[in-house]
Amino acid sequence: MPEIVALPPTFTFDSPEEERLHRKQRLAAAFRLFSKFGFDEGVAGHITARDPERTDHFWVNPFGMHFGHIKVSDLLLVNHEGEIVEGDRPVNGAAFAIHSQIHAARPDVVAAAHAHSIYGKSWSSLGRTLDPITQDVCAFFEDHALFDDYTGVVLDLEEGKRIAHALGDNKAAILRNHGLLTVGESVDEAAWWFITMERSCQAQLLAEAAGTPVKIDPEMARLTAGQVGSHLAGWFSFQPLFERIVGEQPDLLD
Repeated sequence: MPEIVALPPTFTFDSPEEERLHRKQRLAAAFRLFSKFGFDEGVAGHITARDPERTDHFWVNPFGMHFGHIKVSDLLLVNHEGEIVEGDRPVNGAAFAIHSQIHAARPDVVAAAHAHSIYGKSWSSLGRTLDPITQDVCAFFEDHALFDDYTGVVLDLEEGKRIAHALGDNKAAILRNHGLLTVGESVDEAAWWFITMERSCQAQLLAEAAGTPVKIDPEMARLTAGQVGSHLAGWFSFQPLFERIVGEQPDLLD
């Protein structure tokens, strides 16, 4: 088994090959976790990781492969024109249309995650951003956007550009009638933001079904965002999940 070390996002690697393997291991683990959490929906959903050397290329899951089966060796490398550079399976057209434009618009983004998770897509149908009603959701306070449109499956690059524009400099976006999208400066961060955003959608749906949630004061929500919503906080929150999934399913590293 390859050596697995929890490396903070500021860590400097000795070579692009070392950093590439690190990102691919995190990416495969993220897919296994998304499967474990039930974020899979048929062939829908994708997580991408920018290649550290060819920065206009990204690694992504093969189209039609279950999240729970993905290993490091299954990941595809796709270039800025949507061509498969490494791998022998097809790529999801929507994955390329959305993620290529996000990676192009946001040089700071290493990874982006999107899936049709049940609470995320349920909340997205309301056409609203999340309110600061819990400590956890404060990670997204003044740091997530609403893409307030729906035009079918995203296969057009122009639609991908519109989503990237709506995302802006935020860590996440709610795609109306579609689902959630999160980004990060590491695969770990992007995956964690998706996981906790999905749970935040669930929490608000439950709270509003029971009554009228009390919102956290904006000043306090802003303070809490600085505590739980930083790049480091997002990366660190993913580490226990990574260790657990590798321990349970070590074949993901193959």
